[in-house]
Amino acid sequence: MSAFELRALLADASQNGTYFIDVRDREGLDEIARESGFAVAAIDLAGCRDKDEVLDRFAAALRFPDWFGRNWDALADCLGDLSWWPAEGYLLLLDRVDAWRAAEAGQFTTLLEILDAAAATWSAQRVPFWTLVPLSAQALDEVIEPD
Repeated sequence: MSAFELRALLADASQNGTYFIDVRDREGLDEIARESGFAVAAIDLAGCRDKDEVLDRFAAALRFPDWFGRNWDALADCLGDLSWWPAEGYLLLLDRVDAWRAAEAGQFTTLLEILDAAAATWSAQRVPFWTLVPLSAQALDEVIEPD
């Protein structure tokens, strides 16, 4: 996909959501999104052992306000607001999720549900909101074709 096609896709709020991508396609996504006026947060989940660490990394990367309550409901509230971070659109990149996803599959599913709900909220406002989860080819195959 060309940079022009990617910009057009990212601008289409009707396509908002959470998507798994090949890690080899990760490079340059943040730059293209920023050039389109998006706020971009790369959230590195390497080494996360539990939900609290994941929430802390989201809070730091998205510069959450002091009222962030460090729980799933508070994450949903913050992702549905983002008034402290005005932009034409939003791109979240969840990097190196493999270990936490494998160790905490239920928590990972909860996170994906929250991200998809935020994407739907922003879509209704016609604001692009994307979460991309780069995975290795093997992990991507497992997500696409689970056992």
